[in-house]
Amino acid sequence: MLAAYNADMNRKLYDAAGRLAPGELGAERKAFFGSLLGTMNHLVAGDTIWLSRFALHPGAFAALAPLRGAPIPTSLTQSYGDDLATLRAHRQRLDGFITAFAAELQPADLETAFVYRSTKGTEFRKRFGSLLLHFFNHQTHHRGQASTLLTQAGVDLGVTDLVLLVPDVN
Repeated sequence: MLAAYNADMNRKLYDAAGRLAPGELGAERKAFFGSLLGTMNHLVAGDTIWLSRFALHPGAFAALAPLRGAPIPTSLTQSYGDDLATLRAHRQRLDGFITAFAAELQPADLETAFVYRSTKGTEFRKRFGSLLLHFFNHQTHHRGQASTLLTQAGVDLGVTDLVLLVPDVN
């Protein structure tokens, strides 16, 4: 469900960003990553870092095979493009990996103790399921910032609540 929510919200975010007047995407807005473009780029960089780490999980997820051996960003602000179309292409590729990866996950994968290194080289050993929760929460956190930046620029992202994807039960 979180992978579907992620992909849907990213589509909405990029569609809304496309409605901005020229120059507004990269305009300095005093956000943590400066501009809307900077915030959206950070999401791409962060997701690339985490997915590259997840590609090394002992479960050897087929969906993440293209990331094995690929260069891993060394910065949370590494640029993936300075225009919406270029950044969107990276975003869509990542969302495809995330959706396919989520479909492969098994309950036992979530309980695995997973070892990874931060971008500063510090080693951590954490429960894999908890890292996945962080992964999706991080996206939601920064999309919330992006939504605020869009609102300040006069563009409404629309409803962002996860509950819209939660199925009704009888």
